[in-house]
Amino acid sequence: MPEITIQATDGSGSFSAYLAMPKQVPAGAVVMIQEIFGVNHAMRSLSDWVADMGFIAICPDLFWRQEPGIQLTDGSKEEWDRAFALMNAFDQQKGIEDLKATLAAVRVMPGCNGKAGTMGFCLGGRLAFMMATESDADCNISYYGVGIDGLLEGKDRITRPLLMHIAELDKFVPEAARKAILAGVEGKPEVAAHVYPGVDHAFARMGGHSWDGRAATIANGRTAELLARCLS
Repeated sequence: MPEITIQATDGSGSFSAYLAMPKQVPAGAVVMIQEIFGVNHAMRSLSDWVADMGFIAICPDLFWRQEPGIQLTDGSKEEWDRAFALMNAFDQQKGIEDLKATLAAVRVMPGCNGKAGTMGFCLGGRLAFMMATESDADCNISYYGVGIDGLLEGKDRITRPLLMHIAELDKFVPEAARKAILAGVEGKPEVAAHVYPGVDHAFARMGGHSWDGRAATIANGRTAELLARCLS
């Protein structure tokens, strides 16, 4: 599978990133941010989909400091337990450093037009919100990010477009947290937050236990529009 190596900015080593190229360049780039299952088949498929839309997609291995090359699914309790253990031991600030390093690397890659955004899912959705408050990404897209209600103090640092896809029945985001998020970003012109009724966490993971074709199609259409506007 196509991978490149990126140097960590703290001098601690390097990490791999899955790379999917579009048919035509120059093109904008999207840093794909993994769920708690690593750079697995689902994340590679999503990266290929972004490349199909005409963008460079790059998905870094954020768990490399714990164990490089993690690829889990949502298909068994053992894998869920392993994924949660990795997430709980994950240094999110180091993850943001690695995402910034990926963003900088892809912007100067041959074929990139210099524009780059992020798109994250689950844990990656949380990190996409953090990238909106802590990086110079041209846009950021958060699919069912977890724990964002605890990050709202940084909302005033958001200066580039942020698109948030929120599941109404997300088992990891209680109603009170969802309402706090919506209230927190209300009135911010850079932020568009959409709630998808009747769907659970991970509704846009094709083949996953909560896949919902209609909600995913609507969300992905909004995603495509934002990427085309910000990165073309």
